[in-house]
Amino acid sequence: MMIRSAALALVIATTLSACEQVGIPDPVKEAARAQAEGEAIGSACRHAGRALEDCFTLNPRASKADIFTGWRNMNDYMIENKIDIVPPTLGEAAATSPAEAATDTSPRETESFSPRPRPRS
Repeated sequence: MMIRSAALALVIATTLSACEQVGIPDPVKEAARAQAEGEAIGSACRHAGRALEDCFTLNPRASKADIFTGWRNMNDYMIENKIDIVPPTLGEAAATSPAEAATDTSPRETESFSPRPRPRS
């Protein structure tokens, strides 16, 4: 009888320890992941020079407290190490429609970058 109880306890313990492999979410790990993601969003917003309110508006699903924590930590880090902001450039390209981009003839970085070297004359 004692062997059956020990075997049953072993089977139950083994089954319950594999919950993550079955796909049962762990609320503690999900909360930690969401917090880390919010802090990363806040840090990225500060590094890009975005205002905190803009960061809240652009990321409505993230916790405002986590965004603020990440933003503040990055602000302190940037001040301490004298790091300048890195303005986002993707937003400018995404703001123009494909039709405008096709007709745009202004000089940009594409003229200075060429996959092949230019022949020298």
